Amino acid sequence: MSFLFEDYCLDANRRELKRGSELIPIGPKVFDLLLFLVRNREQVVTRDDLLKAVWEGRIVSESTLTSHVNAVRKAIGDTGKEQRLIRTVSRRGFRFVGEITEEELPARASVTDPSTDLGVQHVKNIQEPIRAFEVDAPTETREAAPVFAEAGSPPPLPDRPSIAVLPFQNMSGDVEQEYFADGMAEDIITALSRFKAPFVIARNSSFTYKARAVDVKQVGRELGVRYVLEGSVRKAANRVRITGQLVDTATGAHIWADRFDGELGDIFDLQDQVTESVVGAIAPAVEKAEIERAKRKPTASLDAYAHYLRGLARLHQFGNRQANDEALRLFNRAIELDPEFATAYGRAAFCYLIARINGWIPDTANAIAEVKKLTQRAVELGKDDANALSAGGNALAFVVGDLGVGAGLVDRAIALNSNLAEAWNFGGWVKLWLGEPESAIERFARAIRLSPLDPWLMGMRAGTAYAHFFLDRYDEAASWAAMALQCSPDYRPGLRITAASNAMAGRPEQAHKAVARLRELSPTLRVSNLKDVLGPYRRAEDVARYEEGLRHAGLPE
Repeated sequence: MSFLFEDYCLDANRRELKRGSELIPIGPKVFDLLLFLVRNREQVVTRDDLLKAVWEGRIVSESTLTSHVNAVRKAIGDTGKEQRLIRTVSRRGFRFVGEITEEELPARASVTDPSTDLGVQHVKNIQEPIRAFEVDAPTETREAAPVFAEAGSPPPLPDRPSIAVLPFQNMSGDVEQEYFADGMAEDIITALSRFKAPFVIARNSSFTYKARAVDVKQVGRELGVRYVLEGSVRKAANRVRITGQLVDTATGAHIWADRFDGELGDIFDLQDQVTESVVGAIAPAVEKAEIERAKRKPTASLDAYAHYLRGLARLHQFGNRQANDEALRLFNRAIELDPEFATAYGRAAFCYLIARINGWIPDTANAIAEVKKLTQRAVELGKDDANALSAGGNALAFVVGDLGVGAGLVDRAIALNSNLAEAWNFGGWVKLWLGEPESAIERFARAIRLSPLDPWLMGMRAGTAYAHFFLDRYDEAASWAAMALQCSPDYRPGLRITAASNAMAGRPEQAHKAVARLRELSPTLRVSNLKDVLGPYRRAEDVARYEEGLRHAGLPE
């Protein structure tokens, strides 16, 4: 079979591409990719389709795929800018759009290798239960993840390997070491999240199972994952023992189990061994170089690391002023012990964001100066640290008001770690402030899917409510606001959007009730000083509409 388009002839039997009588040199994979696009020209071909058909599911980076598409375009005189023959379909894939004439040619004497038949059925019939991991960058070109708001509607399994790391059990007999066991699980989550292919549930959702006897099949259903990693940590004197087991939630079968012993000073090497073993169990073909890229020690100082973990535990107690103050103190102490600990700087800056949201900052000028200083150091020391960049960038945007730089840092965090739920959450708020509510909804949806049981879920839901509000969808905004308050009834941004959206939707009773509670929590709040608790909204009309809604709800001028 030959395919004729413009003055080109693509001969599937001879595996040749010609322009007129000129034979165009083309690599095997480039030829396969072009042939697949041509044969499937009636539909959009996804990235996964190409990986299955052309690379047979092997590990292929985004840059490799892009370079092959560019090579195909070059071979047929097309470009990424012109897209005359091969069109990029945003968030979906590629499609061959040129006019094709098919021509049957006499069969060659040799038998064609069936593996070169790259038709649609070949793609659809491939069953690939486990794909190899690969490190990659931004994922905003993908379809937005669905949001499952109803409690009785668990998320479906993603179309790629998915895993939840449950809290590791502290076997030391010392409750003071609980933070250490939690830190072990968190670091493994972070390391696994740096790989693109697996869908990794965020820490805040998997940790809702802490101190509970759970059935892994139930965990799989509730979180929408195929695999669960369980483990324990036993710390005695200067020795550490880490055990782990990987379980298939569909069958309950143990895929992998191992034990790691070492000196306390080797704790990061032990974490790396556990991570590498889990990755190897899920994807035997994982490249060693990619595992090495996941081995990034947060700090060389164990004392600094201990303070950082304790601070993180306090930080997760959202809405508690004393806990937030203690978290800031612990992060600053970690910085004193290790002045090059990038993530600690980012987390310390984020403490100021939490304080401003709740109206706990008595000296705004000092807070702005501190956040600038902390974020600058986080960026200098952690150019490739997604946690440091996302936390610092969000604080820089919200507390300092530097939306441009802050947004750039959060976007970089998403590019570095596409499984970091908090980066998608922060990115949603950034998009709101930039005046892009539709993009904000997509980012919040992604965050919720990555961490459906997150303690900060009220922020993700409230952010979605704000986005619908700015799109004049007041009923939807009120619905999302109500779900936010289900998570935390006194969450102030949630109460404000509940009041504004219900007022604009013509439900004054609900609006007045929300304002009444808001004034109990913040007696000095007025429309005139609303800017003290709002983000750096770029569109004045968004703020004006929000103020209008709160006026109708009964908030004093």
